[in-house]
Amino acid sequence: MQDPTTLLQVLVQQRRWRYRDFLVAFERAATQAGLPGLSLSEAQFRRWTSGRVKTLPGSEMCRVLEQMFHVDVVALMGPPPQRSAVGSGESAAYDLESDIAMTARDAADEAGAAAAQSVSDLSIDQLREDALSLARSYGTLSAFDVFRRARSLRSEAEHHRGLTQIPAQQQDLLIVAGQACSLLSSSAFDLGALDDAARLARSAALYGELARFDPLRAYATGTLAICAYFMGRPSEAVRQARTALTYAGLGDTARRRLLSIEARAHGHLGDRERSTRALAASTQQHRGERDELHDDVGGEFGFDEERLLMSNGSAALLVDDGPTAEATALRALALVASRPPARQSLSVRGKAAADLAAAQILRGDLDAAAASLETVWTTPAEQRVAGLLERTGALRRALTAPAFKGASTAVTLGEQIEEFGRLSAPGQLGTGHGLLAIDP
Repeated sequence: MQDPTTLLQVLVQQRRWRYRDFLVAFERAATQAGLPGLSLSEAQFRRWTSGRVKTLPGSEMCRVLEQMFHVDVVALMGPPPQRSAVGSGESAAYDLESDIAMTARDAADEAGAAAAQSVSDLSIDQLREDALSLARSYGTLSAFDVFRRARSLRSEAEHHRGLTQIPAQQQDLLIVAGQACSLLSSSAFDLGALDDAARLARSAALYGELARFDPLRAYATGTLAICAYFMGRPSEAVRQARTALTYAGLGDTARRRLLSIEARAHGHLGDRERSTRALAASTQQHRGERDELHDDVGGEFGFDEERLLMSNGSAALLVDDGPTAEATALRALALVASRPPARQSLSVRGKAAADLAAAQILRGDLDAAAASLETVWTTPAEQRVAGLLERTGALRRALTAPAFKGASTAVTLGEQIEEFGRLSAPGQLGTGHGLLAIDP
Protein backbone atom coordinates (compact mmCIF):
# COMPACT_ATOMS: atom_id res chain seq x y z
CA MET A 1 0.00 0.00 0.00
CA GLN A 2 1.31 3.47 -0.91
CA ASP A 3 2.35 5.61 2.07
CA PRO A 4 -0.24 8.31 2.92
CA THR A 5 0.59 11.77 1.66
CA THR A 6 -1.81 13.77 3.92
CA LEU A 7 -2.70 13.70 7.60
CA LEU A 8 -6.33 13.09 6.58
CA GLN A 9 -5.27 9.88 4.87
CA VAL A 10 -3.41 8.80 8.01
CA LEU A 11 -6.41 9.40 10.25
CA VAL A 12 -8.85 7.66 7.90
CA GLN A 13 -6.52 4.64 7.60
CA GLN A 14 -6.08 4.46 11.38
CA ARG A 15 -9.83 4.16 11.79
CA ARG A 16 -10.13 1.74 8.85
CA TRP A 17 -12.93 3.91 7.52
CA ARG A 18 -14.60 3.28 4.20
CA TYR A 19 -16.88 5.76 2.53
CA ARG A 20 -19.99 4.73 4.51
CA ASP A 21 -18.16 5.01 7.85
CA PHE A 22 -16.74 8.41 6.92
CA LEU A 23 -20.19 9.60 5.78
CA VAL A 24 -21.83 8.70 9.11
CA ALA A 25 -19.13 10.54 11.08
CA PHE A 26 -19.25 13.51 8.67
CA GLU A 27 -23.02 13.96 8.89
CA ARG A 28 -22.95 13.71 12.69
CA ALA A 29 -20.20 16.32 12.84
CA ALA A 30 -22.14 18.53 10.42
CA THR A 31 -25.09 18.53 12.81
CA GLN A 32 -22.81 19.32 15.73
CA ALA A 33 -21.28 22.19 13.74
CA GLY A 34 -24.71 23.70 13.11
CA LEU A 35 -24.91 22.47 9.51
CA PRO A 36 -27.57 19.72 9.61
CA GLY A 37 -28.20 18.06 6.28
CA LEU A 38 -24.72 18.74 4.91
CA SER A 39 -23.30 15.60 3.29
CA LEU A 40 -20.72 14.51 0.75
CA SER A 41 -20.51 12.17 -2.19
CA GLU A 42 -18.29 9.15 -2.50
CA ALA A 43 -16.35 10.96 -5.23
CA GLN A 44 -15.56 13.79 -2.81
CA PHE A 45 -14.41 11.29 -0.20
CA ARG A 46 -12.09 9.65 -2.69
CA ARG A 47 -10.61 12.99 -3.76
CA TRP A 48 -9.97 14.04 -0.15
CA THR A 49 -8.30 10.76 0.76
CA SER A 50 -6.30 10.41 -2.46
CA GLY A 51 -3.61 12.86 -1.39
CA ARG A 52 -4.06 14.88 -4.58
CA VAL A 53 -6.17 17.79 -3.24
CA LYS A 54 -4.87 21.06 -4.71
CA THR A 55 -7.21 23.50 -2.95
CA LEU A 56 -9.06 23.44 0.34
CA PRO A 57 -12.74 22.40 0.35
CA GLY A 58 -15.45 25.02 0.79
CA SER A 59 -15.77 26.82 4.12
CA GLU A 60 -18.67 24.69 5.38
CA MET A 61 -16.85 21.46 4.50
CA CYS A 62 -13.77 22.76 6.31
CA ARG A 63 -15.79 23.47 9.45
CA VAL A 64 -17.16 19.95 9.47
CA LEU A 65 -13.73 18.34 8.92
CA GLU A 66 -12.31 20.34 11.80
CA GLN A 67 -15.29 19.29 13.96
CA MET A 68 -14.64 15.65 13.06
CA PHE A 69 -10.92 15.53 13.77
CA HIS A 70 -10.32 18.60 15.97
CA VAL A 71 -7.40 19.47 13.71
CA ASP A 72 -6.98 22.56 11.50
CA VAL A 73 -8.10 21.73 7.96
CA VAL A 74 -4.80 23.06 6.53
CA ALA A 75 -2.96 20.47 8.62
CA LEU A 76 -5.44 17.79 7.61
CA MET A 77 -4.83 18.39 3.92
CA GLY A 78 -1.09 18.82 4.45
CA PRO A 79 1.58 16.13 4.73
CA PRO A 80 1.62 13.87 7.80
CA PRO A 81 4.31 14.46 10.48
CA GLN A 82 7.68 13.17 9.30
CA ARG A 83 9.17 10.57 11.61
CA SER A 84 12.72 11.48 10.48
CA ALA A 85 12.23 15.14 11.35
CA VAL A 86 11.51 14.67 15.03
CA GLY A 87 12.73 11.18 15.79
CA SER A 88 10.82 7.97 15.81
CA GLY A 89 9.92 8.10 19.52
CA GLU A 90 8.37 11.55 19.39
CA SER A 91 6.54 10.75 16.13
CA ALA A 92 5.13 7.56 17.58
CA ALA A 93 4.04 9.44 20.68
CA TYR A 94 2.29 12.04 18.56
CA ASP A 95 0.37 9.46 16.57
CA LEU A 96 -0.66 7.48 19.65
CA GLU A 97 -1.79 10.48 21.67
CA SER A 98 -3.70 11.87 18.73
CA ASP A 99 -5.42 8.58 18.07
CA ILE A 100 -6.34 8.09 21.73
CA ALA A 101 -7.72 11.63 21.97
CA MET A 102 -9.79 11.34 18.82
CA THR A 103 -11.05 7.87 19.78
CA ALA A 104 -12.16 9.23 23.15
CA ARG A 105 -13.97 12.13 21.49
CA ASP A 106 -15.65 9.77 19.00
CA ALA A 107 -16.75 7.48 21.81
CA ALA A 108 -18.19 10.42 23.74
CA ASP A 109 -20.04 11.68 20.67
CA GLU A 110 -21.45 8.27 19.85
CA ALA A 111 -22.47 7.57 23.45
CA GLY A 112 -24.22 10.93 23.55
CA ALA A 113 -26.00 10.15 20.28
CA ALA A 114 -27.09 6.77 21.68
CA ALA A 115 -28.38 8.41 24.85
CA ALA A 116 -30.38 10.83 22.72
CA GLN A 117 -32.03 7.82 21.05
CA SER A 118 -33.57 6.46 24.25
CA VAL A 119 -36.18 7.65 26.71
CA SER A 120 -36.32 7.46 30.47
CA ASP A 121 -37.46 4.14 31.86
CA LEU A 122 -39.51 6.18 34.32
CA SER A 123 -41.52 7.63 31.43
CA ILE A 124 -42.26 4.15 30.11
CA ASP A 125 -43.20 2.97 33.60
CA GLN A 126 -45.69 5.83 33.84
CA LEU A 127 -47.27 4.96 30.50
CA ARG A 128 -47.50 1.32 31.56
CA GLU A 129 -49.16 2.40 34.82
CA ASP A 130 -51.58 4.63 32.91
CA ALA A 131 -52.62 1.68 30.73
CA LEU A 132 -53.15 -0.52 33.79
CA SER A 133 -55.19 2.16 35.56
CA LEU A 134 -57.42 2.78 32.54
CA ALA A 135 -58.04 -0.94 32.03
CA ARG A 136 -58.97 -1.43 35.68
CA SER A 137 -61.26 1.60 35.85
CA TYR A 138 -62.97 0.81 32.53
CA GLY A 139 -66.18 -0.40 34.17
CA THR A 140 -66.65 2.79 36.16
CA LEU A 141 -66.08 5.21 33.26
CA SER A 142 -68.24 6.20 30.34
CA ALA A 143 -67.22 4.88 26.94
CA PHE A 144 -66.60 8.50 25.90
CA ASP A 145 -64.04 8.98 28.69
CA VAL A 146 -62.31 5.68 27.96
CA PHE A 147 -62.02 6.52 24.27
CA ARG A 148 -60.58 9.96 25.00
CA ARG A 149 -58.04 8.68 27.52
CA ALA A 150 -57.02 5.66 25.45
CA ARG A 151 -56.49 7.85 22.39
CA SER A 152 -54.16 10.11 24.38
CA LEU A 153 -52.31 7.11 25.81
CA ARG A 154 -51.72 5.57 22.39
CA SER A 155 -50.47 8.90 21.06
CA GLU A 156 -48.02 9.28 23.95
CA ALA A 157 -46.72 5.74 23.54
CA GLU A 158 -46.12 6.31 19.82
CA HIS A 159 -44.41 9.64 20.53
CA HIS A 160 -42.00 8.00 22.95
CA ARG A 161 -41.46 5.10 20.58
CA GLY A 162 -40.21 7.57 17.99
CA LEU A 163 -37.59 8.80 20.45
CA THR A 164 -35.92 5.49 21.28
CA GLN A 165 -33.90 2.93 19.38
CA ILE A 166 -33.52 0.64 22.40
CA PRO A 167 -35.18 -2.70 21.48
CA ALA A 168 -36.52 -3.40 24.99
CA GLN A 169 -38.05 0.07 25.18
CA GLN A 170 -39.52 -0.30 21.72
CA GLN A 171 -41.20 -3.54 22.78
CA ASP A 172 -42.58 -2.04 26.00
CA LEU A 173 -44.02 0.91 24.10
CA LEU A 174 -45.54 -1.32 21.42
CA ILE A 175 -47.33 -3.24 24.16
CA VAL A 176 -48.63 -0.04 25.79
CA ALA A 177 -49.80 1.29 22.42
CA GLY A 178 -51.47 -2.06 21.72
CA GLN A 179 -53.26 -2.04 25.07
CA ALA A 180 -54.46 1.49 24.37
CA CYS A 181 -55.67 0.39 20.93
CA SER A 182 -57.57 -2.52 22.49
CA LEU A 183 -59.28 -0.16 24.92
CA LEU A 184 -60.10 2.16 22.02
CA SER A 185 -61.66 -0.83 20.25
CA SER A 186 -63.72 -1.81 23.29
CA SER A 187 -64.98 1.73 23.83
CA ALA A 188 -65.81 2.16 20.12
CA PHE A 189 -67.73 -1.13 20.28
CA ASP A 190 -69.60 0.01 23.39
CA LEU A 191 -70.56 3.19 21.52
CA GLY A 192 -71.95 1.10 18.67
CA ALA A 193 -69.24 1.95 16.10
CA LEU A 194 -68.74 -1.69 15.14
CA ASP A 195 -66.70 -1.22 11.94
CA ASP A 196 -64.27 1.11 13.68
CA ALA A 197 -64.09 -1.21 16.68
CA ALA A 198 -63.02 -4.05 14.38
CA ARG A 199 -60.44 -1.85 12.66
CA LEU A 200 -58.98 -0.82 16.02
CA ALA A 201 -58.92 -4.45 17.18
CA ARG A 202 -56.90 -5.41 14.09
CA SER A 203 -54.46 -2.61 14.89
CA ALA A 204 -54.15 -3.89 18.47
CA ALA A 205 -53.47 -7.40 17.16
CA LEU A 206 -50.76 -6.01 14.91
CA TYR A 207 -49.13 -4.24 17.86
CA GLY A 208 -49.13 -7.56 19.68
CA GLU A 209 -47.54 -9.29 16.70
CA LEU A 210 -44.83 -6.63 16.38
CA ALA A 211 -44.09 -6.82 20.11
CA ARG A 212 -44.10 -10.64 20.05
CA PHE A 213 -46.71 -10.48 22.82
CA ASP A 214 -49.30 -13.17 22.17
CA PRO A 215 -51.71 -12.37 25.05
CA LEU A 216 -52.39 -9.01 23.37
CA ARG A 217 -52.89 -10.71 20.00
CA ALA A 218 -55.30 -13.17 21.60
CA TYR A 219 -57.31 -10.46 23.35
CA ALA A 220 -57.60 -8.36 20.18
CA THR A 221 -58.50 -11.39 18.05
CA GLY A 222 -61.19 -12.31 20.56
CA THR A 223 -62.58 -8.79 20.20
CA LEU A 224 -62.62 -9.29 16.43
CA ALA A 225 -64.70 -12.42 17.01
CA ILE A 226 -67.20 -10.43 19.09
CA CYS A 227 -67.42 -7.76 16.39
CA ALA A 228 -67.93 -10.44 13.76
CA TYR A 229 -71.00 -12.04 15.33
CA PHE A 230 -72.48 -8.66 16.18
CA MET A 231 -72.14 -7.77 12.50
CA GLY A 232 -73.86 -10.99 11.42
CA ARG A 233 -70.81 -13.12 10.64
CA PRO A 234 -70.87 -15.87 13.30
CA SER A 235 -68.81 -18.34 11.24
CA GLU A 236 -66.00 -15.81 11.09
CA ALA A 237 -66.38 -15.28 14.84
CA VAL A 238 -65.81 -19.00 15.45
CA ARG A 239 -62.70 -18.91 13.27
CA GLN A 240 -61.29 -15.87 15.05
CA ALA A 241 -61.88 -17.34 18.50
CA ARG A 242 -60.23 -20.64 17.55
CA THR A 243 -57.26 -18.80 16.03
CA ALA A 244 -56.78 -16.82 19.23
CA LEU A 245 -56.78 -20.03 21.27
CA THR A 246 -53.71 -21.25 19.36
CA TYR A 247 -51.51 -18.39 20.54
CA ALA A 248 -48.77 -19.21 23.02
CA GLY A 249 -48.45 -17.96 26.58
CA LEU A 250 -52.16 -17.69 27.43
CA GLY A 251 -53.40 -18.21 30.96
CA ASP A 252 -56.65 -19.69 32.23
CA THR A 253 -58.43 -16.31 32.08
CA ALA A 254 -57.59 -15.77 28.42
CA ARG A 255 -58.74 -19.25 27.42
CA ARG A 256 -61.91 -18.88 29.50
CA ARG A 257 -62.79 -15.66 27.66
CA LEU A 258 -62.10 -17.08 24.21
CA LEU A 259 -64.08 -20.28 24.82
CA SER A 260 -67.01 -18.22 26.06
CA ILE A 261 -66.83 -16.08 22.92
CA GLU A 262 -66.72 -19.24 20.80
CA ALA A 263 -69.79 -20.57 22.64
CA ARG A 264 -71.75 -17.43 21.79
CA ALA A 265 -70.61 -17.59 18.16
CA HIS A 266 -71.89 -21.16 17.90
CA GLY A 267 -75.08 -19.96 19.54
CA HIS A 268 -75.52 -17.32 16.84
CA LEU A 269 -75.13 -20.16 14.33
CA GLY A 270 -77.81 -22.15 16.15
CA ASP A 271 -75.34 -24.98 16.84
CA ARG A 272 -76.48 -26.11 20.26
CA GLU A 273 -74.06 -29.03 20.55
CA ARG A 274 -70.90 -27.04 19.83
CA SER A 275 -72.11 -24.10 21.90
CA THR A 276 -72.76 -26.35 24.91
CA ARG A 277 -69.36 -28.00 24.51
CA ALA A 278 -67.56 -24.64 24.40
CA LEU A 279 -69.57 -23.44 27.42
CA ALA A 280 -68.49 -26.48 29.42
CA ALA A 281 -64.86 -25.99 28.38
CA SER A 282 -64.95 -22.33 29.42
CA THR A 283 -65.80 -23.34 33.01
CA GLN A 284 -63.05 -25.98 33.19
CA GLN A 285 -59.95 -23.81 32.78
CA HIS A 286 -58.20 -24.46 36.08
CA ARG A 287 -54.56 -25.11 35.17
CA GLY A 288 -53.31 -22.35 37.44
CA GLU A 289 -51.74 -20.55 34.46
CA ARG A 290 -51.59 -16.76 34.16
CA ASP A 291 -50.45 -14.22 31.60
CA GLU A 292 -49.26 -10.64 31.82
CA LEU A 293 -52.31 -9.05 30.19
CA HIS A 294 -55.48 -10.90 31.17
CA ASP A 295 -54.33 -11.56 34.76
CA ASP A 296 -51.59 -9.11 35.74
CA VAL A 297 -53.23 -6.07 34.12
CA GLY A 298 -56.78 -7.40 34.33
CA GLY A 299 -59.67 -4.98 34.48
CA GLU A 300 -61.20 -4.77 31.01
CA PHE A 301 -58.60 -7.32 29.89
CA GLY A 302 -59.68 -9.72 32.61
CA PHE A 303 -62.63 -12.08 32.57
CA ASP A 304 -63.79 -12.69 36.11
CA GLU A 305 -66.44 -15.19 37.16
CA GLU A 306 -69.42 -12.84 36.86
CA ARG A 307 -68.44 -11.90 33.31
CA LEU A 308 -68.07 -15.57 32.45
CA LEU A 309 -71.50 -16.33 33.91
CA MET A 310 -73.09 -13.37 32.14
CA SER A 311 -71.59 -14.34 28.78
CA ASN A 312 -72.52 -17.99 29.16
CA GLY A 313 -76.06 -17.08 30.09
CA SER A 314 -76.31 -15.15 26.82
CA ALA A 315 -75.01 -18.18 24.91
CA ALA A 316 -77.64 -20.40 26.54
CA LEU A 317 -80.37 -18.00 25.41
CA LEU A 318 -79.11 -18.15 21.84
CA VAL A 319 -79.82 -21.91 21.73
CA ASP A 320 -83.17 -21.49 23.56
CA ASP A 321 -81.94 -23.11 26.78
CA GLY A 322 -84.06 -20.94 29.05
CA PRO A 323 -83.52 -22.79 32.36
CA THR A 324 -79.73 -22.70 32.05
CA ALA A 325 -79.82 -19.04 30.98
CA GLU A 326 -82.02 -18.08 33.95
CA ALA A 327 -79.95 -19.97 36.50
CA THR A 328 -76.69 -18.59 35.12
CA ALA A 329 -77.96 -14.99 35.04
CA LEU A 330 -79.14 -15.27 38.66
CA ARG A 331 -75.70 -16.51 39.73
CA ALA A 332 -74.02 -13.63 37.89
CA LEU A 333 -76.29 -11.06 39.55
CA ALA A 334 -75.70 -12.57 42.99
CA LEU A 335 -71.96 -12.50 42.47
CA VAL A 336 -72.04 -8.83 41.38
CA ALA A 337 -74.12 -7.93 44.43
CA SER A 338 -71.61 -9.65 46.72
CA ARG A 339 -68.81 -7.31 45.61
CA PRO A 340 -68.05 -4.02 47.40
CA PRO A 341 -70.00 -1.18 45.73
CA ALA A 342 -66.87 0.25 44.12
CA ARG A 343 -66.16 -3.09 42.44
CA GLN A 344 -69.66 -3.81 41.17
CA SER A 345 -69.76 -3.83 37.38
CA LEU A 346 -72.74 -1.86 36.09
CA SER A 347 -72.23 -3.40 32.67
CA VAL A 348 -72.34 -7.00 33.89
CA ARG A 349 -75.28 -6.27 36.19
CA GLY A 350 -77.32 -4.67 33.41
CA LYS A 351 -76.58 -7.37 30.84
CA ALA A 352 -77.22 -10.24 33.26
CA ALA A 353 -80.53 -8.67 34.34
CA ALA A 354 -81.56 -8.32 30.69
CA ASP A 355 -80.69 -11.98 30.06
CA LEU A 356 -82.67 -12.99 33.13
CA ALA A 357 -85.67 -11.08 31.81
CA ALA A 358 -85.27 -12.77 28.42
CA ALA A 359 -85.26 -16.21 30.03
CA GLN A 360 -88.39 -15.31 32.00
CA ILE A 361 -90.13 -14.08 28.85
CA LEU A 362 -89.11 -17.35 27.19
CA ARG A 363 -91.20 -19.20 29.78
CA GLY A 364 -94.05 -16.65 29.51
CA ASP A 365 -93.64 -14.85 32.85
CA LEU A 366 -94.01 -11.16 31.98
CA ASP A 367 -94.36 -10.02 35.58
CA ALA A 368 -91.03 -11.63 36.55
CA ALA A 369 -89.41 -10.10 33.47
CA ALA A 370 -90.74 -6.66 34.40
CA ALA A 371 -89.24 -7.01 37.88
CA SER A 372 -85.86 -8.05 36.44
CA LEU A 373 -85.87 -5.14 34.04
CA GLU A 374 -86.10 -2.69 36.94
CA THR A 375 -82.39 -3.41 37.42
CA VAL A 376 -81.74 -2.68 33.76
CA TRP A 377 -83.52 0.68 33.88
CA THR A 378 -81.14 1.91 36.60
CA THR A 379 -78.18 1.69 34.24
CA PRO A 380 -76.91 5.26 33.63
CA ALA A 381 -77.25 6.49 30.06
CA GLU A 382 -73.47 6.58 29.51
CA GLN A 383 -73.27 2.89 30.58
CA ARG A 384 -75.97 1.73 28.15
CA VAL A 385 -73.53 0.18 25.76
CA ALA A 386 -73.91 -1.89 22.60
CA GLY A 387 -73.92 -5.27 24.36
CA LEU A 388 -76.77 -4.18 26.61
CA LEU A 389 -78.74 -2.61 23.74
CA GLU A 390 -78.40 -5.84 21.76
CA ARG A 391 -80.04 -7.70 24.64
CA THR A 392 -82.86 -5.20 25.13
CA GLY A 393 -83.41 -5.22 21.37
CA ALA A 394 -83.90 -9.00 21.50
CA LEU A 395 -86.33 -8.50 24.38
CA ARG A 396 -88.30 -5.98 22.33
CA ARG A 397 -88.73 -8.49 19.52
CA ALA A 398 -89.69 -11.28 21.94
CA LEU A 399 -92.46 -9.09 23.39
CA THR A 400 -94.14 -8.92 19.96
CA ALA A 401 -94.74 -12.69 19.92
CA PRO A 402 -98.39 -13.76 19.36
CA ALA A 403 -98.55 -15.11 22.92
CA PHE A 404 -98.25 -11.55 24.30
CA LYS A 405 -100.63 -9.85 21.88
CA GLY A 406 -102.81 -7.39 23.77
CA ALA A 407 -100.94 -7.81 27.06
CA SER A 408 -100.59 -4.39 28.66
CA THR A 409 -97.36 -5.39 30.42
CA ALA A 410 -95.79 -6.34 27.07
CA VAL A 411 -96.79 -2.98 25.58
CA THR A 412 -95.42 -1.05 28.56
CA LEU A 413 -92.14 -2.98 28.57
CA GLY A 414 -91.73 -2.42 24.81
CA GLU A 415 -92.15 1.33 25.23
CA GLN A 416 -89.68 1.38 28.12
CA ILE A 417 -87.11 -0.52 26.05
CA GLU A 418 -87.42 1.96 23.19
CA GLU A 419 -86.96 4.93 25.53
CA PHE A 420 -84.04 3.18 27.23
CA GLY A 421 -82.25 2.80 23.89
CA ARG A 422 -83.06 6.33 22.73
CA LEU A 423 -81.30 7.83 25.76
CA SER A 424 -78.23 5.58 25.50
CA ALA A 425 -74.81 6.77 24.40
CA PRO A 426 -75.04 4.96 21.01
CA GLY A 427 -78.58 6.27 20.62
CA GLN A 428 -77.44 9.85 21.19
CA LEU A 429 -74.53 9.40 18.77
CA GLY A 430 -76.69 7.82 16.10
CA THR A 431 -74.51 4.69 16.09
CA GLY A 432 -77.04 2.47 17.87
CA HIS A 433 -79.82 2.46 15.31
CA GLY A 434 -78.92 -1.04 14.11
CA LEU A 435 -78.39 -2.59 17.52
CA LEU A 436 -82.07 -3.04 18.22
CA ALA A 437 -82.39 -5.06 15.04
CA ILE A 438 -79.58 -7.56 15.61
CA ASP A 439 -80.85 -11.11 15.34
CA PRO A 440 -79.99 -13.37 18.27
